[in-house]
Amino acid sequence: MEPTGLQITWFLLFGFLIAGFAVLDGFDLGVGILSLFTKKPDDRRLMINAIGPVWDGNEVWLITAGAGLFAAFPPVYATVFSGFYLAIMLLLTFLIMRAVSIEFRGQVASPRWSRFWDVMFGVGSLGAAFLFGVAVGNLMRGVPINEQGVFTGSFLGLLSPYALLIGALSVVMMTAHGGIYMAKKSEGELHERMLSYATRAWTAWVALYVVATIYTFFEAPHLLDGTLDNPLTWVAMLALLGALAFIPFALRSGRLGRGFFASAAAICAMWALVGLGLFPDMVPSSIDSAYNITAANGSSTERTLMTMLVIVGLGMPFVLGYTIWVYWIFKGKTVVGHDSY
Repeated sequence: MEPTGLQITWFLLFGFLIAGFAVLDGFDLGVGILSLFTKKPDDRRLMINAIGPVWDGNEVWLITAGAGLFAAFPPVYATVFSGFYLAIMLLLTFLIMRAVSIEFRGQVASPRWSRFWDVMFGVGSLGAAFLFGVAVGNLMRGVPINEQGVFTGSFLGLLSPYALLIGALSVVMMTAHGGIYMAKKSEGELHERMLSYATRAWTAWVALYVVATIYTFFEAPHLLDGTLDNPLTWVAMLALLGALAFIPFALRSGRLGRGFFASAAAICAMWALVGLGLFPDMVPSSIDSAYNITAANGSSTERTLMTMLVIVGLGMPFVLGYTIWVYWIFKGKTVVGHDSY
């Protein structure tokens, strides 16, 4: 069964929402991870305030993606959220841990109190970034679902070497992305340290991506079936290679704004390659490819898809406009004041 135009549109929209989360929440997760390596309390406070105006809006992209999946692809939502239940609960725990840490750290004038919540902020960011990658890795390699679309595996089964590798790739990718953002928002010693961290994380990003690509040939060969014949694959690959190559040049030359956009482009290109490899599948079955849940057999009715598309068409411009406006208002270096976190 071939997907219809509406089903393809919603496949792309869901991918767009996940890409938005990976790019926007990705950098503030990266900032949180880097805070674990920051010793000075004032620097950690500045890092939290650098993402303070935008972090909650960034996480909305993940919530919106979940809601869109529920409305457009209910069988996919049911299978993924039931099969990955424990992993999703852990992800939500880490995200809640971050939110609570940001709001609580400044409520008591105690170094030990602030340090505790700073650690929780960093651990929550690290855990969320890692589990996001593990989830993507499992979808890439396929999950054990039977003919009824029921998940037959276990939580430990999700922690395969391949999924753990993609989780580690997610961590270094977001760390590099966050390091570039933080270097752009800081000055002095912290600025130089963030540049150093971003460069090292970029090196790990490239190395792990090469390893993951080679591993994919053996662990998830179905992603390559017909993909290399698609010209869009080569466009995404060239975009990825170009963006990754530009990042160290941008860091050395001080063009951090362009470096940040290059990092964002690299993340989007990686996600585009995943989508091109999966399409039209949304949840490949590791038991039998005949059990795959696709954009065609896992979608809502055409009327539902059209109704939701109209709603998205009316609401998305406001979301994008508000997001751009917030980032424009809070552009420039971060300054910590009396009312800061």
